[in-house]
Amino acid sequence: MFRISQFMHEVLSPTPLGPKRTPPGPVVIWNLVRRCNLTCKHCYSISADKEFPNELSTDQVFEVMQDLKQFKVPVLILSGGEPLLRPDIYDIANHAKAMGFYTALSTNGTLIDESNIDRIAAVGFDYLGISIDGIEQTHDRFRRKEGAFAASIRGLRLCRERAIKVGLRFTMTQDNAEELPQLLQLMDTERVDKFYFSHLNYAGRGNKNRNDDVFLQTTRWAMDLLFERALTDAQAGRNTEFVTGNNDADGVYMLHWVAKRFPERTDHIRAKLVQWGGNSSGVNISNIDNQGYVHPDTMWWNYNLGNVKERPFSEIWQDRSDPIMAGLKAHPRSVSGRCGECRHFDICGGNTRVRAMQLTGDAWSEDPACYLSDKEIGIVQPAKHSSEGTPLRSTFPV
Repeated sequence: MFRISQFMHEVLSPTPLGPKRTPPGPVVIWNLVRRCNLTCKHCYSISADKEFPNELSTDQVFEVMQDLKQFKVPVLILSGGEPLLRPDIYDIANHAKAMGFYTALSTNGTLIDESNIDRIAAVGFDYLGISIDGIEQTHDRFRRKEGAFAASIRGLRLCRERAIKVGLRFTMTQDNAEELPQLLQLMDTERVDKFYFSHLNYAGRGNKNRNDDVFLQTTRWAMDLLFERALTDAQAGRNTEFVTGNNDADGVYMLHWVAKRFPERTDHIRAKLVQWGGNSSGVNISNIDNQGYVHPDTMWWNYNLGNVKERPFSEIWQDRSDPIMAGLKAHPRSVSGRCGECRHFDICGGNTRVRAMQLTGDAWSEDPACYLSDKEIGIVQPAKHSSEGTPLRSTFPV
């Protein structure tokens, strides 16, 4: 996750570098249930509205949570499928809060209504993220259900009325990119303080739709828009938060943006970005799926590290006998191609390895979704597979 607003505040009011803060344990994104009332186009878990076998029982979930607590996991993000379809979701969420975890809920929002909002509010979630894919018609098309947008906005408003910290989550593709400005306006209209921008990753149903990935100039246009919006809000003293996920090249692109807009801050921001370090799959980010399999992050469902029904998460996560985990935990990672030649490797850490694996079968080849030019990453002679090219859409300003 790349925290745009955090770095924007560093642009405006620099703070001393200080020592790097290493989390005590990984953030756990936990897909508690695979069942979902929607069949979204870009779903990484390929969920559907049916029961899936071998999901963890309530007692098994509690047992795993005890291990996670002892392993000093600070954050649990309860996800799905649609987590509100799990009958014991409130028991699990309340138990997580009682144990002292920062507890978040990732939901499509359509099932939040007057019948359950009081129970949701009573949990005291630290954060609740609702996924939005565009304005009404576009969102409903992506979610493959008419009325999904209206239901999600209703759920968002109910959360806001109960003082639950709620944010919008947007995954950009070629088919919805042009609505990003409208979604930022929606954020204002609905008085939402957080916006999570996700680049499309090649996993699950998103892998089947990877030809829709927005690349190059369109991605740069979107990032420029987010940077300028975050800057405006920071200058105005607004308490908003803009973050991105699934493309750690965002940090390098921001460095170039800062060099153009605030050249006197370039060295400071670069030092802060290096301290951030980019991709942390298999290190500070982890995933447990609905059947208990552990993955390096939520986009690696095709790669299992072990199962919490058979071994504690804490043992699985520290086991470097697995070649993928050994490579992810190596510092620096050994990555080839453009990523290996990049002079800013210390900022992004080689970006998202699962994309490389999906397209080439090699988790350590270059990330095909890097949207920076060879010149921007310090390659004098173009690499064989340069990511320079033309925009997928010509309608976006650049």
